[in-house]
Amino acid sequence: QVQLVESGGGLVQAGGSLRLSCAASGSIFRINAMGWYRQAPGKQRELVANNISGGSQDYASSVKGRFTISGDNAKNTVYLQMDSLKPEDTAVYYCSAILATTQAKETMVRYWGQGTQVTVSS
Repeated sequence: QVQLVESGGGLVQAGGSLRLSCAASGSIFRINAMGWYRQAPGKQRELVANNISGGSQDYASSVKGRFTISGDNAKNTVYLQMDSLKPEDTAVYYCSAILATTQAKETMVRYWGQGTQVTVSS
């Protein structure tokens, strides 16, 4: 089975930094997109940053200039470097990937990690 495992969350003071990582494992033929979402209490899950096959990247406007997404293709891993953290960044951060397990198009599905808590204190 395919599994996404996040790590790197924790408690940090405003202005500090954290680096999240997410490793995809299992039977993976191709990853079409891999990125990060977050969900704060009482709010809907939102896109934070996303890497799309071909090299394009998307960022939420609230994190542009502060967060950087990167990846290691050989390890099927994506990272999120978070700098200048603010209390409003507090949320559960989820890794997500759209990937195929075989060359058959019908095996392409979105997968989610279990989430990692990021708490930014003032």
